[in-house]
Amino acid sequence: MHLRAILITIFGVLLMSIETLFMKITSIDALTFAFYIGIFMFLSLNIILLTTLKKKTIFIYKVNIQAILICGALSGVSIVFFISAIKTTTVANTVFILASAPLFSAFYSYLLYKEKSKKNIYIVSFFIFVGLTVIFFSQLGSGDMKGNIYALVSANLFSLYFVVLSKYNEANRFAIIAFGGLIIATISFFLANNLLVDMSTLMILLLAGLLVVPISRVLISLGTKQLPASEVSLLMTLEAVAAPFFVWLILREVPSDGTFTGGFIIILSLFVNSLYLLKVSKNT
Repeated sequence: MHLRAILITIFGVLLMSIETLFMKITSIDALTFAFYIGIFMFLSLNIILLTTLKKKTIFIYKVNIQAILICGALSGVSIVFFISAIKTTTVANTVFILASAPLFSAFYSYLLYKEKSKKNIYIVSFFIFVGLTVIFFSQLGSGDMKGNIYALVSANLFSLYFVVLSKYNEANRFAIIAFGGLIIATISFFLANNLLVDMSTLMILLLAGLLVVPISRVLISLGTKQLPASEVSLLMTLEAVAAPFFVWLILREVPSDGTFTGGFIIILSLFVNSLYLLKVSKNT
């Protein structure tokens, strides 16, 4: 079951890394993109619920109302900031900063549930902090700083989402992500300047909103049922490698030297930590 949960999460993360490519190839602004993604997420996941559970769908929402409201809101707002970051700065900046999630997961786990992290988490958190510092200080005064801040907020909210969601093992993940989509659409509707898109952009939004975004979030959320929040966050670092690669392959977007250096520190520290965890698990 543990290996299955890891594989499900990895597949979800790889799908999530493709999202950034969809965001970059469209010319619409972040909130317009977010609006359609939210609407399509809400519709597609509720159609699945109604098709599979039929009349039980309303019961699912009633039983899981607390988890749906809290986790759905955290998921929705984090995605709005994620899309805003991708549209404002480079993909590499965004995903490298998002890779700092284990640091924040450890903090929120202790803050909310008094769960103490092991020594290795504190060590890797120190190097993550160093990597983040390199990325931010290398771009002081540049246009990328605003996007970096969006990415940092998104990383915090993603981490908090995983930590809280890990306490609701029985909650329906489809309903939670569907409500998250409604939150995204609602926020974007009131803040976006223009919601009109052309047909080619709409096709991309349909693909992303009906399939890629909701499926990736559901798969990652399912992983939290068998994996601790900090381990899920570690697996999320795969996106930090895959997303910039896909964008470089298609759009030739190259990260700055500061982003590359800071990102390398973050990814290397997480990779070494993962090897340590693997060794520990084999010895127990």
